[in-house]
Parts: sequence; structure tokens; C-alpha cells
Amino acid sequence: MNFNAISKLLLDFARNGMGAPILIMVMLAMLVLPLPPFMLDLLFTFNIALSLIVLMVVVYALRPLDFAVFPSFLLVATLLRLSLNVASTRVVLLEGHNGGDAAGKVIEAFGAFVIGGNYAVGLVVFSILIIINFVVVTKGAGRVSEVSARFTLDAMPGKQMAIDADLNAGVLTQDQARDRRAEISQEADFYGSMDGASKFVRGDAVAGILILLINIVGGLGVGTLQHGLPFSQAMEYYTLLTIGDGLVAQIPGLLLSTATAIIVTRVNSAQDMGEQVTLQVLSNPKALAISAAIIGSLGLIPGMPNTVFLIIAVTLGYLAYSVYKKQLVLEQIGPEPIASPVQALPNEPKELSWDDVAPVDMIGLEVGYRLIPLVDKAQGGELMSRIKGVRKKLSQELGFLIPAVHIRDNLDLAPNVYRLTLMGVNIGEVEIHPDREMAINPGQVFGDISGLATKDPAFGLDAVWIEANQKDQAQTMGYTVVDPGTVVATHLSQIIQTHAYELLGHEEVQQMLDTLKKSAPTLVEDLVPDTLPLGSVVKVLQNLLQENIPVRDLRTVAETLIEHGRVSQDTGALTAAVRVSLGRSIVQKISGLDKELSVITLDPDLERLLQQSLQASENGSAGLEPGLAERMINALQESTQKLEMEGKSAVLLVSSFLRPWLARFVRHSITNLNVLSYNEIPEDRQVRVVGSVGQNG
Repeated sequence: MNFNAISKLLLDFARNGMGAPILIMVMLAMLVLPLPPFMLDLLFTFNIALSLIVLMVVVYALRPLDFAVFPSFLLVATLLRLSLNVASTRVVLLEGHNGGDAAGKVIEAFGAFVIGGNYAVGLVVFSILIIINFVVVTKGAGRVSEVSARFTLDAMPGKQMAIDADLNAGVLTQDQARDRRAEISQEADFYGSMDGASKFVRGDAVAGILILLINIVGGLGVGTLQHGLPFSQAMEYYTLLTIGDGLVAQIPGLLLSTATAIIVTRVNSAQDMGEQVTLQVLSNPKALAISAAIIGSLGLIPGMPNTVFLIIAVTLGYLAYSVYKKQLVLEQIGPEPIASPVQALPNEPKELSWDDVAPVDMIGLEVGYRLIPLVDKAQGGELMSRIKGVRKKLSQELGFLIPAVHIRDNLDLAPNVYRLTLMGVNIGEVEIHPDREMAINPGQVFGDISGLATKDPAFGLDAVWIEANQKDQAQTMGYTVVDPGTVVATHLSQIIQTHAYELLGHEEVQQMLDTLKKSAPTLVEDLVPDTLPLGSVVKVLQNLLQENIPVRDLRTVAETLIEHGRVSQDTGALTAAVRVSLGRSIVQKISGLDKELSVITLDPDLERLLQQSLQASENGSAGLEPGLAERMINALQESTQKLEMEGKSAVLLVSSFLRPWLARFVRHSITNLNVLSYNEIPEDRQVRVVGSVGQNG
């Protein structure tokens, strides 16, 4: 069998998952079986090569999770090296009286060549390596691992909330959200494992010191007492062999410790470590020039190694000049111009027509010039795809197709400002920072974070614009961190949900009926125009959307309108009838699958007063004195807050006669209060009264 065949066989074993078991068997064999010097040389060389491979993989990894098996690999490599120590110790003590090559050529080379055959020098070099490994690298890596593990675990809730926010905003699909959650879990597992793995490295350094002392004392005893060697000769033989053995073991240990320190101090990036150093350290000509000037000044001092200092100074100066010239060329070229959406005017004016009258955009998004990269796909902008995701999600939830969002740049706006319009009317104008991220206070955070204070435009929560490098810190403190694109998408989603009833017109309802007609043609023909005109159907659907009731179940809506439309053409009464038919879905949207519904009621005296006032009114509005209205609002707000603190949705349960007026009464002052009538509650739901509002509040 030739060498190629052997290599192929070994690779097949590794790919089939046999590499690790074979390696463990080798380690066990080294602990119990004597190894010849040649085999020791082979294993020591393999150990050094393995450590170098691990270090190079860590250096060129783009993020820590790219080498997620590192903690387990570190344990195996440490045990391999300790097994080699045991095997080499056995050979050193048994054959050390025969001279320097008794334990193999590798140990002899490290004992004779590296330290010049002087065991005193060897002891000093070994001690320095131990200090570097144990005190500096291992201790620092252990501390970083511990802190990273704690911060990663503390930041998990905030990251999960950010994923949920992106999922609800339509930015992520279910599969993408699942992948992100899995990545977060892997990250927490990795840093937790690294916290433990760093203890392996620390223990390995301590073991190296103890093994060295034991081998020296044991070697002197074996050499002088068993083999009758003079003390000086035994000291020379066994100390050199022991120090050579220790150096062979400590150098791979130092490489693995360095790899551990590098991987726990890495930051996720699109570059490997070399590219990061080049980009972040060697790209500042001012820093290089100042360093060159200082080194050159030191090189002019008499008595200093002038030549060396001046060579380094000239090199740094040349590097600074090269970087400066390169940046100057890039500035002169400038960024690529953004194509203007405005078309060129024709050479000759043409006669005006109706085509020159621009229609009003149902939904519009205008951005300042600094926000153009958010919507420009050529510059990596993802906002347009996110807006499509928002439209798709809301269309599925509400039951009709959300119109397209017309996006344009507006030079009249401030550079960092965007504007949302509905039917050409400005309904939201917000300043954002595309180079920062928004840290939203969800209600409870553990400290303050530095940045630009602001408000979340979608829900009005307190927020702070922070730098990108503060994201992990903010998530650890309990903030929900979102990027500027998500801020705009979430704001747009909230605006569309609030004004959905204004987006539903005759054309949209006709398309909904045409879709229903494919599966229920008779039903649609009986509804429009036989029972009701299209305008009445549109008004009923708008009333439902205005009270946050989706119109997905158009079949039930149509059947109810046919049943009650022959009796009354009043859209208010028809809306109330449809609400009763949709009662099961309305209550489920409010309370989920909970069989018990917690409600607030009105005192019988107050309910009687409101009914009398409505009956006496000609325009369907109760004439309340300002004091009574204020007391009602305050009492309802207090009861709503109590229910929300218990994690339940607030519901005001009243008679069907009062429900429409009370819904309009609290619509803008208590937006999260649901007003239901008694006959809208399904029979399988239990009602629990948790509060009652009277005339005195």
C-alpha cells in the first residue's frame, strides 16, 4: 500500500466520524503502553502541527461560531498533550541514563539546540513560557470567556424580542426567525462552553509546572540511586531531557492558549482577523505619521540604536504617505451619483392632458437624501423588501390587499427625516439616524445608556439612538435594539393598521366580492345588488376595520348582510349584526383560547342614564356633562391598566344599544379598550366581572 492510499484511508476515517474515537484510543494507549522514541517524535510533531492548524483556523474565522467545535477540540488537544507528557516521562525516567537522545530526537533538539544544552538557561526559558501562558494569556482569556458568557446569556431576552419584532413587522419569515433563534442559542452554548474550556487551559499550565518538578526530582533519584550516575551527570542528563520535554509540551500549549484568547475576543465581522487589522489599524495615516515622527525623534538621540530606529521610522512614514494618497484619490473620485427618479423634460412642451394630473398616492413614503441608501437596492438597502413583507402580512391579517407604498426622495425634507402620507396628507414625520440603531425601552431596563434620546414613532415608547458597537450592551440592559429600516417598517405597519378602514374603498370591496364569487356565486349575487348596494357593504366593512376587526371572513359577513339587509338598510344596525355573527373570532382575537373573559361593566344607574340620554338625542350622541365624562374616562383608564398589569386584554361589556356610542367615546382616549355587547360573547366563554364604573367613577 502506497502513501496516497494510506492518506486516502485516513481521510475516509476522519470523514466517517472515526477520527475522534481513534484519537481517544491513541491517548489511552499512550497512558498505559511504552512508546519507542520514534513514535514519540512523530506524536510530538503532530501535536505541534495540530496546535498551529487550530491557531490558523481561529485567525481566519469570520466569527466565533464558525469554529463552534473549538471547546470540545480544546479538551481533546489538551488531553493529547498531557498523555504525551505521561508517555515521554516514562521514557525519560527509564532511558535517561543513556544520554540526550534517549527520549527521541525532538526532545533532544529542544533540550540541546533551543536552549544551547544549558539546563539553567532551559529552566529560565521554561519559567518565562509558563508565566506568559499562565499569568497573561490564560488568565485574560478565562476572564473574557466568563464575561462573554454572562453578557451573552443576559442579552438573550432582548435578542429574542428583536427577532419577534422583525417577525411581526414582516421583515423575517418563520424559517429565518427560527434560524436566528437557533443561532442565538448556539452562541449562548458556545460562550458557556468557552467559559469552561478556558479552565482546561489554565489547569494545563499548572500541570506543566508540576510535571517539570516531578520529572527533575524523579530523574535525579533514578539516575543516582538506580543507575549509579554522579549527581552532576544525572542533573545534566535528566534536567535537559525534562526541560526539552516541557518545552515540547508548552509551545503547543501556548499556541492553544493564544487561539483561545483570540476566539473569545473576536467580534462578528465580514472580515477575518488579518483584514480587520488592516482595515482598522493600518488605515489611519495620521496615527502612522505621528508614530513615525516619535520613533524618528528617538532615533536621533545619541546612544540609541539610531539605524534601527530610523529604518522603522522611514517605513512607517512611507506607509502613512501611501495610505494618505490612496484616501485622497478615493475622495477625488467620490461616491457614485444616485440616479434621480425625476425624468428628463422633453425638448418641446406638449399640450396638457389628464395624464399631467398626478393621482394622489394612497400610501406614500418620502425620504431625505441621507436616507436614500435605505431604499436603494444598489446601495444595499432592504427597506423596500421589508415594506413588501409588511404589506403581505397585513393583507393576510386584515383580509384585503394593502395598496402599494409609493416611495420617493424629497429634497425639501431634512436629510435624516422621512414622511408618511395617507391620501396625500402628512400623518407622520420622523427624524432617524441611518448610521445608528434605536434602543427601545420596553418598560423595564437595568440602567441608562448614552445616546440621543428620542421616541419610538410606532408606539411612542422612550428610546435612544445608540452607536452600533453599543448594541450588545443595550440588549444586556434590557433594551430592544432595532435598525433604522425596522423603525420605518414598524411605523408604517402601525399607520396602516390604524387607518386600514380609509384604505378600503369600492374597488377593493368589489375585488373581494369577485374573489368570493368564484366559490360562492349565488351568495354574492344575492348580496349585491339584490339586497344591498355596494356602497352599504363598503361602509359596513369600513366600520369593522375602524374597530380593529378583520374582514377575512367575508362569507359570514355576506350571509349576515343578506339576512338583515332585507329588514334594515341602516349601516350601523347592519354592522352590529355582523359583529354578533363574528363574535367568536372577535373574542378569540381579544383573549385567545382562554375560556374566561375578564370584563368591566357599567353601573346599572349609569347605564340607564346613558340610555335615556341617547334615546332623547336626535343625532345618536349622549349629552353628558363634562365632569361625568371625565370621571368615566379616568375610571375606565384605571380599570384597563389593572387588567393589562395582570396580562389580560381590557374589555368593556355593555348593552348592544350603548355599544356603538361607547366605542366612539373611548376610541381615541383609551385605544386598547375593547367595547363589546352582551350578545357578542359566544356561549362557550365564561364572563368574569373585574370592575364596575359608576357615575362617581
